[in-house]
Amino acid sequence: MREFFKSRKFKVILAFLAFLVGIMIYAVTKGGYSISSVSFVNTVSKPFRHTSNRISMKVESTLERVSKADAIYDENQELKKQISDLSKQLAEYDAMKSEVEELRKFIGIKEKHEDYNLSEPCEVLSFTANDPFKSFTVDKGSEDGIELYCPVVTADGLVGMITEVSAHVSTVRTILSPDLSVAVQCSSSGADKGIIEGNIAVATDGNTMLTHVRTKNHLHEGDLMITTGSSGLFPKNLSIGTVKTIDTDSNGLSIECEIEPCVDITGLTSVIVITNFAGKRGTENED
Repeated sequence: MREFFKSRKFKVILAFLAFLVGIMIYAVTKGGYSISSVSFVNTVSKPFRHTSNRISMKVESTLERVSKADAIYDENQELKKQISDLSKQLAEYDAMKSEVEELRKFIGIKEKHEDYNLSEPCEVLSFTANDPFKSFTVDKGSEDGIELYCPVVTADGLVGMITEVSAHVSTVRTILSPDLSVAVQCSSSGADKGIIEGNIAVATDGNTMLTHVRTKNHLHEGDLMITTGSSGLFPKNLSIGTVKTIDTDSNGLSIECEIEPCVDITGLTSVIVITNFAGKRGTENED
């Protein structure tokens, strides 16, 4: 409103009022307050009355909004708080739902393999920086019954092996690494065997390699490779991955295949450790 009183429009209105007052004074001094002069004044002042009514209504509306501003602000803050609380509840619900789903999967592992002793679900804390083979740490350690060289899995298959253990944290080397060797066989034929050993060329795509396969084999793209359990470091029949490509190795003496893991290692959030199983033996980093 302060800006209005300083505006040119207000000054024009004041001038117009002064003009009307002048006319009224002139009419009185000339012999009375005639009907014609009143009519003239009413006619001339009609636009002004219309404008003043509009201004009055606008001022009343503005004052009403100002008077209600505090109440509206308080109501807005309360609504924001309610939205924040609901968002937190939704996030907690999603986290609980995800945890329940993970537990359901791990319970499925135990139901299929009664000989397994399993750790509690382990949260993936972080992946090792600058490691193309995606080693990572989990939030369970020796205090939770985890030991060196225990297999690490999800409901979808083998992830890797425990290679470092402290009281409450462990490090996992994955099947993408060339430092981890796992004996496998084709799930359909059982005859075509080889060794899973990762390399940098395929690890960047999240894949690993199957090496030392006989040139005379019956492998096809899409075949599932599973663990043989031959040396006791890994249980038998854990899923590893499917054959993506089949090629002759560099020396021409055997076949090598690129393997797409059953587990999306780069997207892991939780895993489980097999602390014991039927046929477990040895502590060497080789299967």
